[in-house]
Amino acid sequence: MAQPAFFKPPPSSTLAEIAASTGAQLIDASRGAQRMTGLASLDQAGPAHLTFFDNHKYAAQLAATKAGACLVNPRFEASVPPHVAVLRSAAPFRAFVKIAREFHADVLRPQSWFDNETIAASAVIHPTAHLEDAIVVDPLAVIGPGAEIGTGSVIGSGAVIGPGVRIGRNCNVGAGTTIQAALIGNNVLIHPGCHIGQDGYGFIFFGSEGHVKVPQTGRVLIQNDVEIGAGTTIDRGSLRDTVIGEGTKIDNQVQIGHNVTIGRRCLLAAQIGLAGSLTIGDNVALGAKCGINNHLHIGDGAQVSAMSAVKDDIPPNGRWGGHFAKPTKQWFREIVAVERLVRDGAPNAGSAASDPKDRGA
Repeated sequence: MAQPAFFKPPPSSTLAEIAASTGAQLIDASRGAQRMTGLASLDQAGPAHLTFFDNHKYAAQLAATKAGACLVNPRFEASVPPHVAVLRSAAPFRAFVKIAREFHADVLRPQSWFDNETIAASAVIHPTAHLEDAIVVDPLAVIGPGAEIGTGSVIGSGAVIGPGVRIGRNCNVGAGTTIQAALIGNNVLIHPGCHIGQDGYGFIFFGSEGHVKVPQTGRVLIQNDVEIGAGTTIDRGSLRDTVIGEGTKIDNQVQIGHNVTIGRRCLLAAQIGLAGSLTIGDNVALGAKCGINNHLHIGDGAQVSAMSAVKDDIPPNGRWGGHFAKPTKQWFREIVAVERLVRDGAPNAGSAASDPKDRGA
C-alpha cells in the first residue's frame, strides 16, 4: 500500500531561486538551474532534496548524504561532499526554515479537517452568536450565546465556544477544544484538546466546613499571535484576569493557573506547571517540566532550565536551574562539588555503609 501524504507537495524550485529567496550564495553558479522538489534531513535526503547542516554532531550524516543541495555555514563548507551543491549561509537553519515556510505555507495554519470552507450543517450555533464572513466551522462544533468570532477563523470539529467568548480574526481553534470566559486576539493558534477559561484551583483548605470553594470570576485574556499547544489548560482568574501576552508560544500539556500573567514573546516548553498569581515578564524562556510556585515574579528575559522547581523570584535576565532552582553558575558549582566528594571520598563518608554488617545485612 502506498504511503499517504498528508500535506500538499512543495513546488519545484531552482537552486538560483532558493539562493535568491534565502540570501544564500550558490558556490557553483553553473548549478543554478538544478531543481529541488522537496526538503529533507541529511540522512533521508535524495538528489532532488534540499537539506541543511549547522551542527558538527551530524558530520557523519553530512559525509554520507545523498542530498542535491545543502545550506551550510562557511565554517563547515569544506566538509560538504562534492556531489552536493553548496548554498553558503551565515544562518543555515534559518534559511532552511524560510524555504520550508514558502514550500509548505498550508501547514502553518491548520485548515478544516473535513475540507470544509463554510459552516457545517451539523454545527450548533446559538442565534445570538455573531460570526463575521469567511469563517469555517467544522461538524459538531458548538458556539454559545453572544459569542463573537472574527473573519478568517477556523473552528475545529467538536470544539465548544462558551457564552460571550470573543475570538479575533484569522484564529484557529483545534478539534475538541473548550473555551469559556475568554477574550482572544487575532492570529491565535490553539491546537486540539485545549481547555481555556475553566475554574482555577481556588479553595479555603481544611476549614471546619471542609474545603470551601472560592468563586472564580475572572477571565482569560489571550493577546495577538499567541500559539497554544495541544492539551494545554489555562484557568480563568479568580478576581483579576489570567493574561497571555502577545507573541508567546506555549507547548503541549502546559498548565497555567488562575491569575497568572505571562508577558510578550515568552517560550514555554511542554509539561510546565505554573501555579496561581504568578507573574512572568517579557521574553522569558521556560524549559520542559518546570514547576513554578505561586505569587512569584520571573523577570524579563529570564531563562529556567528544564525540570527545575522554582520557589523564589528570578531577577531580569537571570539564568536559573535545579531543584530548588538557583542561578545556574551556583547550581553547576554545587553539582561539581558533590561529584568531587563522591569521587574522592569525604573523610569518613560512606565508611559505615561500606560494611554490610553495619547495614544490618
